[in-house]
Amino acid sequence: MAVKKSPWYQRAYRWMMSSMRWLIPGIGVKRWLLVILAGTTLIGIGLGVLILDVYRTAPHTWWLPVISWASLRFLARPLRAIIFGGTGLALILWGIRNLNISMMGPFVRPGQGVLDKLWMQRQRDRGVRIVAIGGGHGIANLLRGLKSITYNLTAVVTVADDGGSSGRIRREIGILPPGDIRNCLVALSDDEALIGQLFQYRFANGSSGLEGHSFGNLFISALAEITGSFEQAVAESGQVLAVHGRVLPSTIHDVRLLADVRLLHSENEVRVEGESSIPLSPGRIRRVWLEPDNPPAFPLSVQAILNADVIVVGPGSLYTSLLPNLLVPDLAQAVRASRALKIYLCNITTQPGETDNFSCRDHLLALEDHLGKNFFDIIVINNKMEGKLPDQVKWVTVDPKLEQEYPVYFSDLQDNMTPWFHNSQKLAQVIKDLYQQRTGPLVE
Repeated sequence: MAVKKSPWYQRAYRWMMSSMRWLIPGIGVKRWLLVILAGTTLIGIGLGVLILDVYRTAPHTWWLPVISWASLRFLARPLRAIIFGGTGLALILWGIRNLNISMMGPFVRPGQGVLDKLWMQRQRDRGVRIVAIGGGHGIANLLRGLKSITYNLTAVVTVADDGGSSGRIRREIGILPPGDIRNCLVALSDDEALIGQLFQYRFANGSSGLEGHSFGNLFISALAEITGSFEQAVAESGQVLAVHGRVLPSTIHDVRLLADVRLLHSENEVRVEGESSIPLSPGRIRRVWLEPDNPPAFPLSVQAILNADVIVVGPGSLYTSLLPNLLVPDLAQAVRASRALKIYLCNITTQPGETDNFSCRDHLLALEDHLGKNFFDIIVINNKMEGKLPDQVKWVTVDPKLEQEYPVYFSDLQDNMTPWFHNSQKLAQVIKDLYQQRTGPLVE
């Protein structure tokens, strides 16, 4: 059955309204449209002067009445101005629209309009400056949601990892562990489909020396050898993945994480060396620190923190992802000195071997023991606890004393498919809401 077309005037109206969307605020088109109109007007004036000169001086032949008719001299001048001006504007809009479609076509996903892509890009380029501090999968999950509201993102990531593929690369090649940085780069990439999967691809057993390594770790390691700089390798990897934002190490010095662990049913303590070994030690972690104990912070990370509108710490492993960043003295001092809104995102569940039976207040007390009091402006806590959890994992509960000691914000942050993880979009919306409560509505 043939589809009946709409009347021509309805199609014309829809086209006109679609074209007028190019004039809405925030896209950055109107200023250039005015430049085009000014240039077109000058060309029109020059052409008009030429035609008028020919019309006045040339002998009256058959073509002069044609010019007179084409110039609509039989109509009143205001009406002629409206007709010619409106037609010219319509042609300019039509030309700009189709020129942009032709130029941006290769960069727009199927089903997505050029105007929608341009609008989204402009809005996010002017978005809130957010710094996320952490490591592991927690910060990557957070960044995946934040890139939907702003491209002014900086991830400050721990480099104390010494396990798995990252640990092997660190020991064998002598560069900083790339694992957490790789996860953040993939989370910030424009398209996590193929390139993201490639960077996360892990070679299976039997791959002759490659088993356990991820392609992204090897790629960053190779770039570090080629460029001679780990931070340059991270920046080049970001170019490959077309990331929206930056991923920076908390320090570029080779640091190790150590912990004092109080043994179960005893007052004795043991010293554990290595980020990967700490959660495996039976007992309760009393404190952690870095060796060397006063590593200088990466300057760009400090600069990003001082310029931020929002600083988010967490979610992530308390002792092995969050604190290794904040134990870099210059970095912690920068967070304290920053005027940004400082948010702590508490984990939804406990982590076996690291925060067993911890409440949210226990997390905060551990942070205070290492960093001092009044480090955060607000604590964000999940208040939905539904679903089955893996073995040895429990919900992070809220101590009744918590609301008397800290400013707390409760919200449903749970992911429906994996209830022990945060939902990326819910996290982003909460951070946006909290920032708006502080500053007023964002311009959209």
